[in-house]
Amino acid sequence: MQADTGRRHAVLAASILALGMLLGLAALGWLLGQSAIRVKEFERSVTVKGLAEKEFPADIVLWPIQFSRADNDLGKLYAGLESDAGKIRRFLRGKGVENAEISLSPPQIIDKLAQQYGGGQRAEFRYSGMQTLTVYSRNIDAVRKTQNQLSELGKEGIVFSGNDYQNATEYLFTRLNEVKPGMVEEATTKAREVAEKFAHDSNSTLGKIRRASQGQFSISARDRNNPHIKKVRVVSTVEYYLSD
Repeated sequence: MQADTGRRHAVLAASILALGMLLGLAALGWLLGQSAIRVKEFERSVTVKGLAEKEFPADIVLWPIQFSRADNDLGKLYAGLESDAGKIRRFLRGKGVENAEISLSPPQIIDKLAQQYGGGQRAEFRYSGMQTLTVYSRNIDAVRKTQNQLSELGKEGIVFSGNDYQNATEYLFTRLNEVKPGMVEEATTKAREVAEKFAHDSNSTLGKIRRASQGQFSISARDRNNPHIKKVRVVSTVEYYLSD
């Protein structure tokens, strides 16, 4: 009799233990499921891009002026190039270009006789020389005006050359660090506007920034006819959390 009672108690205890384990496992599974749902919701996000683009005047101009001469007397050739350089320098000074803004490269001399091979036709002038005077100035308006008047020196016998890419006028924009903060802020604001529109359309709420990256700044001429006006552009990429 006592043995039967003991067995019933043991079976009851085992049943209670098994039921408790099942309930515990069920509760654990529910908790894990809820946590997974919350984590999944927390990972919902949207990635958007914001563009900031502005135009600024260039602040430095590099203007190479290339001129040339030819002669059969090497001494006269050097003297002629020196004379032409002096005329160009005086012309620029008269147009408002400072002397400190003008630099002169060494002349490049070619001896055509030394380069001649075989019985080819003899060149009219044995020597030809080329030299480049460069204007580096922040007074862009004055330089641009002077460029249109350079033909005046042609009447004095100066031969200008060098219309190739290497001798093209170059305009520089050096104030990028000054405009960076404002443009990054504008790009980020535009990115948030796009994200808010997406969240509204998807019945979601826009959360905090998950990650963000700033693209490279690019500087280019506004167009071919206005190289002195620079277009500065940057794109920011921002990822936001979303929630219901």
